[in-house]
Amino acid sequence: MEPLASKLRPKTLEDVLGQKHLFGENGSLSSAINKGFIQNMIFYGPCGCGKTTVANIISEMTNKTLYKVNGATDTLKDVKEAINARSTLMGARGILLYIDEIHLFNKRAQQSLLEVLESGDVTLIASTTENPYFSIFKALLSRCVIFQFKPLEFDDIKKGLQRGIDYLEKDLNREIITSDEVLKDISYRCNGDMRNALNTLEFLVYSLNNGEKIEISKEVVEKITGKKIISFDRDGDNHYDLLSAFQKSIRGSDENAAILYLAMLLKGGDLQSICRRLLVIASEDIGLAYPAAISIVKACVDSALMIGMPEAKIPLAEATLLLATAPKSNSSCVAIDKAMSLLEKKDLGEIPSYLKDGHYSGAGKLGNGIGYKYPHNYKNNYVKQQYMPSNYINEEFYVAGDNKFENSIKNYLSKIK
Repeated sequence: MEPLASKLRPKTLEDVLGQKHLFGENGSLSSAINKGFIQNMIFYGPCGCGKTTVANIISEMTNKTLYKVNGATDTLKDVKEAINARSTLMGARGILLYIDEIHLFNKRAQQSLLEVLESGDVTLIASTTENPYFSIFKALLSRCVIFQFKPLEFDDIKKGLQRGIDYLEKDLNREIITSDEVLKDISYRCNGDMRNALNTLEFLVYSLNNGEKIEISKEVVEKITGKKIISFDRDGDNHYDLLSAFQKSIRGSDENAAILYLAMLLKGGDLQSICRRLLVIASEDIGLAYPAAISIVKACVDSALMIGMPEAKIPLAEATLLLATAPKSNSSCVAIDKAMSLLEKKDLGEIPSYLKDGHYSGAGKLGNGIGYKYPHNYKNNYVKQQYMPSNYINEEFYVAGDNKFENSIKNYLSKIK
């Protein structure tokens, strides 16, 4: 039986749900298509947001022959067959080659497209759920325009579900009773995926189709569909986006957002990435503003890894809140980055001979270690002498942050120097 999502697939750009930035008034993609101008394109976005639907619509609007290839199931041979069709009668109007999940094709398969794209005989529309800048061959990227599709919002999902309800009422000759709250719950569970939402609705309707009326309640939705599953791929964009948002929320001292992103990451079950990121944050973003933070975070991380889930969430939440509410300083990170960057551009010069190792036979003959002033033999354990290599004498890498601990560092160094 044909799925409901397939039966209700939009036929025009006006019927496409969501993606207002592409197909709304003055949308960047619809204005070009309506003028009959299309070029090689890559549609990037999550599942069920309309990428394949739009490719079908473009094919109809441009009167080109559409060939579909799937990166998950098809091979280079299938791509070549579609390309060769341009010399047949079917290809006289031009070929529109749609490759779904193109990121699953290897480099060779992607390279096979380059020549025909240059000639203009074939127009490519490719879709991917993975970041194209990481997953698609750069030479192919340079020949395409990338359009990002976004997850559908509740209002868009609701419109699609209402279309589904209207269709099923006519098809089954039954009244379907539900509420905005139920539609919102279905939308929440489908993570912005219209296909998933319609499949869920269809399953619910047929599961309850045993009377004159079909009533879908929130309790029934939860009972039949179970708990929401967070969309999470440890190797995908979603994972790295969450980690990025997690760190930036801690850096921005938003403890509530940080806890929310921690909860989402924990739902994905990747403790190692969370622990690693917390340890990085302790030095990169808190640093010398609160030097003890890394020791506390290390203890929390060790505890979490030792006890495992679900209890691991408690020490990880403690570490997250500690870092989010702690004073911030990136002076250590800036200092080491500046030093390493300068080493790429500027010769070191000579290290002062008295700083070199003088603990081996013959070191004195080379002048190494001779003349070194031992700071502990002087007042305040400090004596002025050159430590920088000859070409770096006037360079400064560390700039103290404006916080209690680093102000004490500035005062101490000012006093002894």
